[in-house]
Amino acid sequence: MRNELHYRIALTLIPQVGDVVAKELLSRFGTAQDVFTAQRKLLESIPGVGVQRAAAIRSFNDFHLADAEIAFMERAGVQPLFYTDPQYPRRLQHCYDSPVMLYAKGHMDLQAEKILGVVGTRTPTAYGHAICEQFIAAFAAHHITIVSGMAYGIDITAHKAALAHGLPTVGVLAHGLDKLYPSAHHHTAQQMLGNGGLLTDFCSGTRLGKQNFPRRNRIVAGLCDATLVIESGIKGGSLITADIACGYNRDVLAVPGRIGDSRSEGCLDLVRRNKAALVAGPEDVLDMLNWRPAAPKTTPVVQSRLFHHLAPGLQQVVAVLNSGNHMHIDEIQYRSGIPQQQIPGVLLQLEMEGLVRAMPGNTYQLICT
Repeated sequence: MRNELHYRIALTLIPQVGDVVAKELLSRFGTAQDVFTAQRKLLESIPGVGVQRAAAIRSFNDFHLADAEIAFMERAGVQPLFYTDPQYPRRLQHCYDSPVMLYAKGHMDLQAEKILGVVGTRTPTAYGHAICEQFIAAFAAHHITIVSGMAYGIDITAHKAALAHGLPTVGVLAHGLDKLYPSAHHHTAQQMLGNGGLLTDFCSGTRLGKQNFPRRNRIVAGLCDATLVIESGIKGGSLITADIACGYNRDVLAVPGRIGDSRSEGCLDLVRRNKAALVAGPEDVLDMLNWRPAAPKTTPVVQSRLFHHLAPGLQQVVAVLNSGNHMHIDEIQYRSGIPQQQIPGVLLQLEMEGLVRAMPGNTYQLICT
């Protein structure tokens, strides 16, 4: 018997039906199963579907592939995340072309408060490696989840630095979870499963090809609050990720390098075209994204000696209101110990002295001058 998960996976396998069309179908029919059982004429009438796609949906008969994928997920401990699931990353839901189905492995919080993509060239300089490690070390105290693409160079440096400093890190793959490319990063990937994990929108058995990487990059861009580019040539996957992030109205940050260095050309070009903000250190990242911890609110301490001219009863109320918060008249009376019938007169006198302000809801606040 097929369940909704079978139909969800099958929806991603229909030729000519991509993520945008799939979401249009889901918005119309509600469930993946209802998409497959809909009448052809109704399917054809939906914008973006038409005759050919409707025929592809109605003639789809490769449910055995969905069966195989479910069996793989059970063996490998993979969690499916469908577009309509509460666990689906909320940041990605806001991206028009986000994947309908994601496959996740590990222990990751894809709804974390702060998520940063870190990308760059596959052949960084020693400077690029050092900058990447330096930035992520500085992020350790700020509970930032680091996302990258598991590639050689800046990607794997970012993942390793995050692990070294106890930060969660998520690797987005350009293939299914039945393999790892490059295989040299297998040990790091295994470590990541304990604090982060691996994520993809590809089924197991997917053949790795160049066309897969832009799909991978859109997940990196959409999953994160911002993308940090550390060394990049004038062309390459890092700039694709940056461009996609700009298209999603996400912040892009670029670390400058030396003029004339081919591995700095991409970062400098992003800044030149106003597609990225220049960051000269990790503090710039924290400031631009407003990721510094909020300064603790300090309440001005009102010295009672400043009110030595007040009668003892008035001083008692001033001391009670010295917390700086609004306080209801009943609580003022209880804390000060002044008889209930006297409290309104005491508060009125303090208002006339310009020391207390009446607030909505029969509450009062001390005015500190």
